[in-house]
Amino acid sequence: MNKEQQELIDVAHKNYVDQTMFTSNPTWLKPIPCMDMSTGEEKIGARQYMKEEFINQCKTDPEFSENWGLTIEERELSIDERNKWFQINLNGNNPLMKSDWKDYELDQQNIPTKLITIIYNDKTIESYE
Repeated sequence: MNKEQQELIDVAHKNYVDQTMFTSNPTWLKPIPCMDMSTGEEKIGARQYMKEEFINQCKTDPEFSENWGLTIEERELSIDERNKWFQINLNGNNPLMKSDWKDYELDQQNIPTKLITIIYNDKTIESYE
């Protein structure tokens, strides 16, 4: 992820932490086993998601993602998309340059294989990896 995407995630996670700090809503907090100090019995408690856990929840749980307004989508690029990226970003539309490379050739040129899209509060940031 690029710096701008990371900053957007940081803002979303801070919002999540601020809003869940004093709540026990199990859909917002991660259930974890803990010890009841008064009885010595194990029970299920709750804690906030750490940032990496929060990111994973937003990637995998649409309801959680919608609730916190953060959408993270990752998808593999097709060979055609990778070739198009090459044409636009490295080739400068030079008609003499090859533009129908296969995966191996694209990998040799370090052409991105993945598109990451992050949406938070109607702001969308895309990056290629």
